Amino acid sequence: MNFDHWRHYARGWVFHFLGRHDAAYEAFVAAFRLDPRDIQAARHLAAIAASRQRWEVAADWFEKVLALQADDADSWFNLGFVRERGGQTEAAIAAFKEAVRLKPAQDRAWYGMGLAYARLGRHDEAAAAFQEAVKLQPMNGEAYYQWGMALHHARRPDEVKAVVEKLVDFEPKRAKKLVQDAERADLMPLIPDLPF
Repeated sequence: MNFDHWRHYARGWVFHFLGRHDAAYEAFVAAFRLDPRDIQAARHLAAIAASRQRWEVAADWFEKVLALQADDADSWFNLGFVRERGGQTEAAIAAFKEAVRLKPAQDRAWYGMGLAYARLGRHDEAAAAFQEAVKLQPMNGEAYYQWGMALHHARRPDEVKAVVEKLVDFEPKRAKKLVQDAERADLMPLIPDLPF
Protein backbone atom coordinates (compact mmCIF):
# COMPACT_ATOMS: atom_id res chain seq x y z
CA MET A 1 0.00 0.00 0.00
CA ASN A 2 1.28 3.46 -0.92
CA PHE A 3 0.73 5.55 2.19
CA ASP A 4 1.69 8.80 0.47
CA HIS A 5 -1.00 8.19 -2.12
CA TRP A 6 -3.67 7.49 0.52
CA ARG A 7 -2.59 10.48 2.59
CA HIS A 8 -3.11 12.80 -0.39
CA TYR A 9 -6.37 11.09 -1.34
CA ALA A 10 -7.72 11.39 2.21
CA ARG A 11 -6.71 15.07 2.34
CA GLY A 12 -8.49 15.63 -0.97
CA TRP A 13 -11.65 14.01 0.34
CA VAL A 14 -11.58 16.08 3.56
CA PHE A 15 -10.90 19.34 1.69
CA HIS A 16 -13.68 18.54 -0.77
CA PHE A 17 -16.08 17.81 2.09
CA LEU A 18 -15.15 21.14 3.70
CA GLY A 19 -15.75 23.04 0.46
CA ARG A 20 -12.07 23.88 -0.06
CA HIS A 21 -12.12 22.88 -3.71
CA ASP A 22 -8.74 24.27 -4.77
CA ALA A 23 -6.98 22.41 -1.96
CA ALA A 24 -9.01 19.27 -2.72
CA TYR A 25 -8.09 19.46 -6.39
CA GLU A 26 -4.36 19.74 -5.61
CA ALA A 27 -4.52 16.84 -3.15
CA PHE A 28 -6.33 14.60 -5.63
CA VAL A 29 -3.83 15.52 -8.36
CA ALA A 30 -1.00 14.48 -6.01
CA ALA A 31 -2.81 11.21 -5.24
CA PHE A 32 -3.34 10.47 -8.93
CA ARG A 33 0.30 11.18 -9.75
CA LEU A 34 1.34 8.67 -7.11
CA ASP A 35 -1.16 6.08 -8.40
CA PRO A 36 -2.36 6.69 -11.99
CA ARG A 37 -4.77 3.77 -11.57
CA ASP A 38 -6.75 5.63 -8.89
CA ILE A 39 -10.06 5.95 -10.68
CA GLN A 40 -11.76 7.59 -7.70
CA ALA A 41 -9.21 10.42 -7.59
CA ALA A 42 -9.75 10.95 -11.33
CA ARG A 43 -13.53 11.05 -10.80
CA HIS A 44 -13.16 13.61 -8.03
CA LEU A 45 -10.89 15.73 -10.22
CA ALA A 46 -13.37 15.59 -13.10
CA ALA A 47 -16.25 16.55 -10.81
CA ILE A 48 -14.37 19.48 -9.29
CA ALA A 49 -13.34 20.76 -12.72
CA ALA A 50 -16.92 20.42 -14.01
CA SER A 51 -18.34 22.24 -10.98
CA ARG A 52 -15.99 25.11 -11.81
CA GLN A 53 -17.03 25.03 -15.46
CA ARG A 54 -13.54 24.08 -16.57
CA TRP A 55 -14.99 21.91 -19.29
CA GLU A 56 -11.80 20.88 -21.11
CA VAL A 57 -10.05 19.96 -17.88
CA ALA A 58 -13.10 17.96 -16.76
CA ALA A 59 -13.19 16.17 -20.12
CA ASP A 60 -9.52 15.25 -19.77
CA TRP A 61 -10.18 13.73 -16.35
CA PHE A 62 -13.24 11.81 -17.53
CA GLU A 63 -11.12 10.46 -20.39
CA LYS A 64 -8.62 9.24 -17.79
CA VAL A 65 -11.47 7.57 -15.90
CA LEU A 66 -12.60 5.86 -19.08
CA ALA A 67 -9.07 4.75 -19.91
CA LEU A 68 -9.24 2.85 -16.63
CA GLN A 69 -12.84 1.65 -16.95
CA ALA A 70 -14.12 1.87 -20.51
CA ASP A 71 -17.47 0.23 -19.73
CA ASP A 72 -18.61 2.94 -17.27
CA ALA A 73 -21.78 4.31 -18.89
CA ASP A 74 -22.17 7.05 -16.29
CA SER A 75 -18.69 8.40 -17.02
CA TRP A 76 -19.46 8.34 -20.75
CA PHE A 77 -22.57 10.42 -19.98
CA ASN A 78 -20.50 12.82 -17.86
CA LEU A 79 -17.92 13.11 -20.63
CA GLY A 80 -20.71 13.92 -23.09
CA PHE A 81 -22.12 16.53 -20.71
CA VAL A 82 -18.81 18.38 -20.23
CA ARG A 83 -17.97 18.15 -23.92
CA GLU A 84 -21.35 19.64 -24.81
CA ARG A 85 -20.87 22.42 -22.27
CA GLY A 86 -17.40 23.03 -23.68
CA GLY A 87 -18.74 23.45 -27.20
CA GLN A 88 -17.51 20.10 -28.51
CA THR A 89 -20.92 19.02 -29.73
CA GLU A 90 -19.90 16.25 -32.13
CA ALA A 91 -17.61 14.75 -29.49
CA ALA A 92 -20.44 15.02 -26.97
CA ILE A 93 -22.74 13.05 -29.26
CA ALA A 94 -20.12 10.32 -29.58
CA ALA A 95 -19.85 10.08 -25.78
CA PHE A 96 -23.64 10.02 -25.31
CA LYS A 97 -23.91 7.26 -27.95
CA GLU A 98 -21.38 5.18 -26.07
CA ALA A 99 -23.28 5.78 -22.82
CA VAL A 100 -26.54 4.46 -24.30
CA ARG A 101 -24.76 1.60 -26.04
CA LEU A 102 -23.55 0.46 -22.64
CA LYS A 103 -26.72 1.37 -20.76
CA PRO A 104 -29.69 1.77 -23.14
CA ALA A 105 -32.02 2.81 -20.31
CA GLN A 106 -29.95 5.90 -19.45
CA ASP A 107 -32.59 8.52 -20.26
CA ARG A 108 -30.35 11.50 -19.46
CA ALA A 109 -27.86 10.39 -22.12
CA TRP A 110 -30.66 10.20 -24.71
CA TYR A 111 -31.81 13.66 -23.60
CA GLY A 112 -28.28 15.08 -23.78
CA MET A 113 -27.85 13.57 -27.22
CA GLY A 114 -31.09 15.20 -28.32
CA LEU A 115 -29.92 18.61 -27.13
CA ALA A 116 -26.59 18.16 -28.91
CA TYR A 117 -28.24 17.15 -32.18
CA ALA A 118 -30.63 20.10 -31.89
CA ARG A 119 -27.70 22.47 -31.39
CA LEU A 120 -26.26 21.20 -34.68
CA GLY A 121 -29.59 21.64 -36.47
CA ARG A 122 -29.96 17.88 -36.94
CA HIS A 123 -33.58 17.92 -35.85
CA ASP A 124 -34.68 14.49 -37.07
CA GLU A 125 -31.88 12.89 -35.04
CA ALA A 126 -32.72 15.14 -32.09
CA ALA A 127 -36.36 14.05 -32.26
CA ALA A 128 -35.35 10.37 -32.28
CA ALA A 129 -33.15 10.87 -29.21
CA PHE A 130 -35.84 12.80 -27.31
CA GLN A 131 -38.36 10.10 -28.22
CA GLU A 132 -36.12 7.53 -26.52
CA ALA A 133 -35.83 9.81 -23.48
CA VAL A 134 -39.61 10.08 -23.10
CA LYS A 135 -40.07 6.34 -23.54
CA LEU A 136 -37.79 5.89 -20.54
CA GLN A 137 -39.22 8.81 -18.53
CA PRO A 138 -42.84 9.16 -19.65
CA MET A 139 -43.56 11.97 -17.18
CA ASN A 140 -40.59 14.15 -18.19
CA GLY A 141 -42.37 17.24 -19.48
CA GLU A 142 -39.18 18.99 -20.56
CA ALA A 143 -38.17 16.00 -22.70
CA TYR A 144 -41.63 16.06 -24.32
CA TYR A 145 -41.29 19.79 -24.94
CA GLN A 146 -37.86 19.34 -26.56
CA TRP A 147 -39.18 16.42 -28.60
CA GLY A 148 -42.03 18.56 -29.85
CA MET A 149 -39.70 21.43 -30.75
CA ALA A 150 -37.35 19.06 -32.59
CA LEU A 151 -40.31 17.71 -34.57
CA HIS A 152 -41.41 21.28 -35.29
CA HIS A 153 -37.96 22.21 -36.63
CA ALA A 154 -37.87 18.96 -38.61
CA ARG A 155 -41.17 20.04 -40.24
CA ARG A 156 -43.21 17.12 -38.93
CA PRO A 157 -46.40 18.94 -37.86
CA ASP A 158 -48.64 15.92 -37.33
CA GLU A 159 -46.16 14.48 -34.86
CA VAL A 160 -45.98 17.80 -33.00
CA LYS A 161 -49.73 17.54 -32.49
CA ALA A 162 -49.36 14.03 -31.06
CA VAL A 163 -46.74 15.27 -28.59
CA VAL A 164 -48.97 18.16 -27.51
CA GLU A 165 -51.87 15.74 -26.97
CA LYS A 166 -49.73 13.58 -24.67
CA LEU A 167 -48.11 16.50 -22.85
CA VAL A 168 -51.41 18.27 -22.13
CA ASP A 169 -52.50 15.29 -20.01
CA PHE A 170 -49.88 15.87 -17.34
CA GLU A 171 -48.26 19.27 -17.97
CA PRO A 172 -50.77 21.54 -19.69
CA LYS A 173 -48.72 24.68 -19.00
CA ARG A 174 -45.70 23.22 -20.79
CA ALA A 175 -47.97 21.96 -23.58
CA LYS A 176 -49.19 25.53 -24.02
CA LYS A 177 -45.59 26.75 -24.21
CA LEU A 178 -44.85 24.15 -26.89
CA VAL A 179 -47.87 25.27 -28.92
CA GLN A 180 -46.79 28.91 -28.60
CA ASP A 181 -43.09 28.32 -29.33
CA ALA A 182 -43.91 26.11 -32.32
CA GLU A 183 -46.30 28.84 -33.54
CA ARG A 184 -49.14 26.34 -33.78
CA ALA A 185 -52.21 28.42 -32.99
CA ASP A 186 -54.24 25.64 -34.61
CA LEU A 187 -53.38 23.44 -31.62
CA MET A 188 -54.50 25.95 -28.98
CA PRO A 189 -57.96 24.31 -28.69
CA LEU A 190 -56.19 21.28 -27.23
CA ILE A 191 -55.00 23.36 -24.29
CA PRO A 192 -57.46 23.60 -21.38
CA ASP A 193 -58.18 26.95 -19.76
CA LEU A 194 -55.39 27.52 -17.28
CA PRO A 195 -55.65 29.74 -14.22
CA PHE A 196 -52.05 30.90 -14.75
